[in-house]
Amino acid sequence: MKCLNERAAQIIPWLIEQGLHSSGRQELLNTYCEKLVEMGVPLMRFHLAQRAFHPKFGGIGYNWTRSDGISHEHYERRETPREAWLKSPFYIMLERELECFRSDLTGESLERFPLLAELKERGVTDYFALTQRFTEVGEQVNPNAPPEGVLASWSTDSPEGFSEEDTELLKSVFPVLGLALKSMSNRQMASDLLQVYLGRDPGRRVLSGEFQRGSSTEIDAVIGLFDLKGFTSLAGQLPGQELLDMLNDYFGIAVEATQAHGGNILKFLGDGMLIMFNLGSIEEDAKAALSAASEFCQNISARNKEREAEGLPITDWTLALHAGHILYGNIGAENRLDFTVIGPAVNQTARIAGMHRAVGQNLIFSEVVQQAITEKEQDMVSLGRYMLRGVEEPMELFTIYRPHSEVVQLEPRLDEAAE
Repeated sequence: MKCLNERAAQIIPWLIEQGLHSSGRQELLNTYCEKLVEMGVPLMRFHLAQRAFHPKFGGIGYNWTRSDGISHEHYERRETPREAWLKSPFYIMLERELECFRSDLTGESLERFPLLAELKERGVTDYFALTQRFTEVGEQVNPNAPPEGVLASWSTDSPEGFSEEDTELLKSVFPVLGLALKSMSNRQMASDLLQVYLGRDPGRRVLSGEFQRGSSTEIDAVIGLFDLKGFTSLAGQLPGQELLDMLNDYFGIAVEATQAHGGNILKFLGDGMLIMFNLGSIEEDAKAALSAASEFCQNISARNKEREAEGLPITDWTLALHAGHILYGNIGAENRLDFTVIGPAVNQTARIAGMHRAVGQNLIFSEVVQQAITEKEQDMVSLGRYMLRGVEEPMELFTIYRPHSEVVQLEPRLDEAAE
């Protein structure tokens, strides 16, 4: 017992320190495994799984081996659980609410657990696993939707397996390891959710403390309004789920192109979205915005061909771009804030967006955007000068020339004349 206490005393204070100050779970787990080996634990493999709060990923797994060190993988959300999960020791532990599971791989039948059979072939002799829940004790557990917490296993290839002192050390240290991981994952969860729901830059700003009502920053940026054409008509024709699937399909393309060129999605507006490019200079912003627009055109055109071949409904898109001085920050009530942009440039972008039908172009951008680019890499075509509602001076509008082969002509929607 003295040996156990001495070994635990070496690692527990370090775990607490890491939980208070460190931000990397992978680095923590790698050093944790190395420390166990230094203490004489004959560790060959360590695996830990933890739930993730993310719209795409349901969990994250970390795997350490004596030969390869640490690695990680994300587990995508699935409607049907993977067969490997249903036949894993972790699944049984959750299903039967077991805190501990141990298997002597030298003598037991391993038909129930393909993972253990695989580990045995790799020379593993002893497998030991623990669960640590972060939820209330007594809460019913669904193994196909694991609660907050961690599941961990330790494997050894020692002929004698783990000693009782080894397993007692793992048990005594595990709650502290779980607490350190919970501390780190809570911050990661906050970061992930804020970026998903607010956008990458707004999420980062809010997490860093920019959440006081009225706090804002004056910036020069390119503002964009992306919209799907004929959506009102489609909304009245398509079943709800089919409509959502279509919306997510097109938004996925638009978001990917925007973010690939350094832009931020500020908010979704029904069948459209408000985007911003703020890369450091108006010229950089304008170039990035037009590059993203070209990608919209190519990728949505390609996707429309695929959707038509699959018998799915298709639509077209519009994008209006303008640049100027804006206020970027927190606006709203004390108990409900929005991180967004306001200012004349934002209002003027909306006015430009109202000109798509009049000029007959998917992409429209202002003379401010056109003039910001000193080296014209794309063929910019003037659409003429227009008086926009609420704007004192006439504004020249532009688009980018695209060969006819790049343009997908869609049948007009019934409601387009009324939009």
